[in-house]
Amino acid sequence: MLLSLPNVITCLNLFSGCVGIVFAFNGDLKSAGYAILLAAFFDFFDGLAARALKINSALGKELDSLADVVSFGFLPSVIIFQLIGTSTGSEQQASWLPYTAFILTIFSALRLAKFNIDTRQSDSFIGLPVPSSALVVLSIPYLIEQPGFIGDIFQSTAGLLVLIGVLSLLMISELPLIALKFKSLDIQKNAYQYTLIILSIIFFALFKFAAIGLIIVTYILLSVLKLSTKR
Repeated sequence: MLLSLPNVITCLNLFSGCVGIVFAFNGDLKSAGYAILLAAFFDFFDGLAARALKINSALGKELDSLADVVSFGFLPSVIIFQLIGTSTGSEQQASWLPYTAFILTIFSALRLAKFNIDTRQSDSFIGLPVPSSALVVLSIPYLIEQPGFIGDIFQSTAGLLVLIGVLSLLMISELPLIALKFKSLDIQKNAYQYTLIILSIIFFALFKFAAIGLIIVTYILLSVLKLSTKR
């Protein structure tokens, strides 16, 4: 039974994504965002449990990817689908335009498939991880509430379409990024990961969920800094 624990946690990730999709289609986008957070929590701990129990399962790897497509690919796409449908100028937009949100699901699936066969990504990520992309989408309903330029950008159809394109390209890019899965708790070996966690806590305390976009930018910058120090 203990050997099945990582797969059980992965299934909780998938269940969270399914519940979040229902929230999103019902227009409750913030609750859908909470479901993404819960799925990310389970996604982190299934790998941690597998390493703690020294389980290396091909089934677990495939199940994890399938769960991630739902929780971090399809669910964020539904959120953006709803946002485009209510964005500035939505009355004049083509009826098919909201469906472009599902481009994000396609690129999420491509990113996960690429990760599964790419032996270079054992100690670091190449391209933006799918959960990180989903967390950016989670923050959009909160960014829309911000006064001024930031809120206007993410309330517009054009801004949302640009976001879809940027996230999609980042996911399949060759940009090396820090792996967020800890193989040990050693501070020196995980200095960049711990720095990201500390900064993320500070940003979140200051800006709440609206800070997630800033956290992802920090993640990318720390990754570039780590890469530059290796050269």
